[in-house]
Formats: sequence, C-alpha cells, structure tokens
Amino acid sequence: FSERSDRVYTPRLMTDAIHALVAHMRAAHGVEAVDVLGVSLAGEFVVRAQQEAAHTIRRTALVSPTGFSGPKRRYGPPGSTLFQAWLFKILSWPFWTQGIYRNLTRPGVIRYFLERTWGSKRIDEALWRYDVITTRQPGARFAPLHFVSAGMFSRDINTLYEAVTCPVWVSMATRGDFTDYQGRVTVEQRPNWQFHAIEGGALPYFEDLAAFTDKLDPFWG
Repeated sequence: FSERSDRVYTPRLMTDAIHALVAHMRAAHGVEAVDVLGVSLAGEFVVRAQQEAAHTIRRTALVSPTGFSGPKRRYGPPGSTLFQAWLFKILSWPFWTQGIYRNLTRPGVIRYFLERTWGSKRIDEALWRYDVITTRQPGARFAPLHFVSAGMFSRDINTLYEAVTCPVWVSMATRGDFTDYQGRVTVEQRPNWQFHAIEGGALPYFEDLAAFTDKLDPFWG
C-alpha cells in the first residue's frame, strides 16, 4: 500500500519516513520516545533516525542488519551512499528496464532469493505469495532499481553504529546468505550492544516466533 513514485530513493528519504512514523506514534500514544525494530537494510535507517533525534527513539532492535559483513567497514562522509550511477543508468534504460525488473521478480526468482535468505527451502509460503503480489503494483520497480544500484546503502553506517549510545539488540542468522557479522567487533564490547545468534535464517520470527521473542522480550522489558 506504499506510494511508489518515480523518484530518487535514498537513506535520507527512508530515514525521514521513519521520523514521520515515530512522530505519529508519539502523538497517538502520548509518549516521549518509542522503541523501534529494523530488519536488514532498514536497520541502517533506524540507527540514522535514532542518531538524528535521540530523544524520540529509546531502544533499537536490529534483525540481520547490514553493515557488519566483510572485512571492510564504512566510514565515508556523513550522508554519503554506495550508489553506483553507471549501474543505475544501465538498469533504468527505458529500452530494457521493464524486462530486467520482470525477470528479477518472477515467482521462481523470488522463491530462489527467499531460500537463500532462509538458508533452506522451507520458506514462509505466505510471504512468498505476498512478495509476488507487491512486486506487481504500479511503480513497484522504481525503489528496487535504486536498491540494486546500492543507492540505499549508507557509506557512513559504521560511523553511526559506533556513535549509538541507546541500547541496541541484534539478531544474527545462523543459516543462509546473511551470517557474516565479523564487523561486530567494533561495537560488541560496548555495554549498550547485545548480539544474539538465533537459530535459523535472516528472518527468524517466521521460523520460530517463540524462540525469537524469548530473546527479544527481556530487552524491551
């Protein structure tokens, strides 16, 4: 049900969306601050929002967050991204952009990437069906083209992670493509950070919600 216009999709845009949602929640519930959970790349946006308005976000939980994999960390200029303009130009060329997007979002391709996310063929079938539907909405191709071109990844994310002073809880996958967290050494010894290896793929609450909440609920409490 999101608006999907043809515009530039950046960490700034997504972080501003979080600020707007947090402001709505604070007003609706009459509270000073809220707790926020971010999944995968959205974790980068949540941490940026928390840094920019620390009084509005009390605690953050990050499920399979980006920015910790590989040997290199990202300490780029504030607000910079990993955007590859040449790649975006190729992907968005009118002659073939629709065909590229259709191929990337075929039901079999979506299933393939979910299996890699799960580290198993036992994916959540309801999520797969939803993904097939949502990728066929008007304008659905615009944001993914910026994602694939790395325009939504923050070049300064590790600077932000290391500056966080609020409590942070991290869920790490044990199966699939998202199990590399060697970069956590930069923050894991800090008292406000917790890392938990939860059995399963990158979205563990689909596989064993009780096991996931058993680890997360004490953090919220």
